[in-house]
Parts: sequence; structure tokens; C-alpha cells
Amino acid sequence: MEILSDTLVLSRLQFALTAIFHMLWPVLTTGMAIYIAIVEGIWLKTRNPDYYYHARFWSKLYLLNFGVGVATGIPMEFQFGTNWAPFSEVVGNFFGSVIGFEAAWAFMLEAAFLGIMVFGWERVNSIIHFISTILVAIGANLSTFWILTANSWMQTPAGGEIVNGKFIVHDYFQAIFNPFMAISVLHMFLGTLETSLFVIGGISAWYILNNRQSAFFAKAFKIALAAAIAVAPLQIYIGHLSAEQVYHYQPAKLAAMEARWDTIPAGQSADWSILALPNETTQKNDWEITIPNALGYILEFKPKLSAPVRGLKEWKPEDRPHLIGLIYYCFRIMVGIGFLLAGIMLWSTLQWLRGKLSPENITQQRWLMRAWIFAAPLGYIAVDSGWIVRCVGRQPWTVYGLLRTADSVSTVPATNVLVSLTAFTITYSILFVAYLYFGSRILRRGPRLDLPIPQIETQPAVETTPGQFVPDERPVEAQQ
Repeated sequence: MEILSDTLVLSRLQFALTAIFHMLWPVLTTGMAIYIAIVEGIWLKTRNPDYYYHARFWSKLYLLNFGVGVATGIPMEFQFGTNWAPFSEVVGNFFGSVIGFEAAWAFMLEAAFLGIMVFGWERVNSIIHFISTILVAIGANLSTFWILTANSWMQTPAGGEIVNGKFIVHDYFQAIFNPFMAISVLHMFLGTLETSLFVIGGISAWYILNNRQSAFFAKAFKIALAAAIAVAPLQIYIGHLSAEQVYHYQPAKLAAMEARWDTIPAGQSADWSILALPNETTQKNDWEITIPNALGYILEFKPKLSAPVRGLKEWKPEDRPHLIGLIYYCFRIMVGIGFLLAGIMLWSTLQWLRGKLSPENITQQRWLMRAWIFAAPLGYIAVDSGWIVRCVGRQPWTVYGLLRTADSVSTVPATNVLVSLTAFTITYSILFVAYLYFGSRILRRGPRLDLPIPQIETQPAVETTPGQFVPDERPVEAQQ
């Protein structure tokens, strides 16, 4: 097959595989870290032991996700030197710095305090432990900030220029705060948080549906739902703002997202297609289902467009995205899941207001619990679909308008890339099976409700009996 002898295609496939697979793990850890910090804070405030046990239970899943995320993230970054060396040489002055910031600022902060968060419950002061949990959450979400900053710069490069084949930074702040950055970071942050909330809510719903510690997991379910009430509709709005940015800064990507072949002049209304079958050979859609005059409302909340929507025919085939069907449907999958999660949130909120989520009644909400279980993996699908739209729609550029993908790939034999792609596929398949095995073990065992509860105090703790700590009330001189 021709594809097996094309270094560029194989390198793109390998990066797609590693990026999509890696994305599954930080998507959960970034949001779950915030959730764990919240329940630990509630425990410190109320001294209700249920919230302590929640923090302990969800920390196990966090640690498992963190481990797989590290194992899959490091090889992905090495590809910038192996498969994409010309890209790194051209943009390393900025891109390399930002990736370095992510490692030094975010990953090291998260990793440094993770041990205290997971294993320090009875070894450090409760306030110190809570601070460590907060720092883990900050570190996890700083990763989102720096990774999205780097990728946003690839979408809308700013702050410098290419001189003698290398990008020279004139203004680091302008490069960091490029036009795409703020909305992209917020969109991804809300996406990871929403995914985590529905995973936590879905797991809690599974326990409730199976009558396993229903009252205990009803608390986790309600916390996830309370947060989703704010996050789900806000994510839809921020997603709209992100699409607006594509409209203004990347018209070719918008044309691919909408499978729009012909230009719509300003001042006209246009139909919006719900489903279509794009045909790149004939440069038209073989069939489509449309909503009349809806595109203007979607892009600008008004019937007629104030600016033209350029069609794909405006660009030469080598200057526009390909795989139009993939971009078109991934965008609709992402949007559809966003509205579906918001609908489940609304349904759950109505049941909560009716008193149907009390510990006595929640086990009777079987269809609602099934809906949350069904929704648990949908956030992952939405996030990965969004990244496909974001990156495949940027083609044929790695750095939009500055550096082509064909000029970014390393000149290595295709057979070498095929071997590494095969190795990644096998290794990641094993990792995924191992994750499912160990994750299911954690879920089958459930929370440990017999663990000793540390004293909540601000003084140093002393060990009275093995595993039991109480505040040290001796004079300071004696403690020293």
C-alpha cells in the first residue's frame, strides 16, 4: 500500500495515535484533582467522615490515571525530535520554551506533591495535606494552560517572525497571549472538568444503581451535578466563542467544519447542514440535510451574515484541509455531546428539585442513573473529536500560515516510522487493557470505610499507636 511508504502520512498517524490516546488520561486528572480538593475541603470544614473517604477513594483513580498519562505523554513529546525535527528547529525558540514551562512549572509541581496527596494522609498535618492536594490540582491545570498556549500559537502565530528559517520571538507575551489562547484554554479547562464530573457522576450512578453504598455515593453524585449545572451550559457558550474565532481567523477550517464548498457573500442568509456526505473529488456534498437560514444564527446570532463565509473552492487543493468528512462529523459529534450532557444535567437538576435525589429516593431513579453511566465516556469522545477538528482542520499547516506540515516532518525511512507506529499501537493496547483491569479492581472493591480518620488539627501530630495520630499538645520546647 502507498500509505505504508509515505513518511509524512505515517508520522501524522503516529502522532495522532499517541496524542489521542494520551489525551484520555489528563482529561480526567485535571478535573478530578479539583474534585478531590473540594471534597477534602468539605471534610475539613464539616468533619463528616464520608468526604474523607471520598477523597481517599477518588485519589486511587487519580493516581492510576496519572501513571498512564505520564507513560504515554513523554513518548509523545519525544516525537518532536524524532518525527518532527524540522518543525522543532524552526519554532523551537518559542514552542520549545512553552513545552519546557509545562514540564518545569506544571508537571513537576503536580508530581512533587502527588505523593503527599496520595500517601500522606496519616503522615502529615491535615492542613499541609490539603495544601498539597490544592497544589496538585494547580499543577494539573497548569499543564492545560501551557499545552493549549503552545497549540493556540500554532493556530494563530504571533509575537515574532521567521528569519533565516527560524522563528525569532520579538514579544513573548504577545506570542503567549495569541488570539486563540484565552478561549482555547478556557474551552479545554471546561472540557476536562465536565468530563471528570460526568465520569465521577457516572461511577457514582453505577454504585447507586447496584445498591452499593447508595447514600455514600449520592453525596459524590450531587457534588458532580452541582458543578455540572454551572459547567455544562458555560462550556456550550465558550464552544460557540471558539467557533467564532475559527470563523474570523481560520476560514478554511470553518469551511471544512461545515462542508461548505461555495462562498456565501456577506449580507446573505445560508442554510446549516445537520448531516451531509462530503465528496472531495466532485467538490460538493452528495447529499445533505439542512436547516434553512440557520448558519447566520449559529455564527452571529442573526439571520444574515455580516462577513462572507468562504467556501473550500476558494483555496487550491494543496492549500486547504482534506479529510473533510472526518472534520465535519467530529465537529458535530463534539457539539452533539455537549448538548446531550447539558440535557442530562437539566434532567437531573429537575429531579433534584423534586426531591428525587434524596438518599431514600435516589435508588429509584434507575433511568437517570443509566443515563449518567452512559454519559461517563462521552466527554472523552467529545474532547478527542474537538482535537481532531482543531488539528486536522489546521492542515496543511503545522504553524498556520507559516510552516507547512510537509516541511515539518523528519527525513527518516518510512519503514522506521512504521515499526515505531506498530510498537506504539501494541504498547498502548496493553496499557489500555491494564488500565481497565486495575480500574475495574478499584471500582469492584469500592471505598475503604474502615480506614482510620486523621485528626483535623493545625498542630504537629504524634503517633500514639501504630497508624493513629493525635495533636501534639506538649509545650513547644518539648516538641523540639
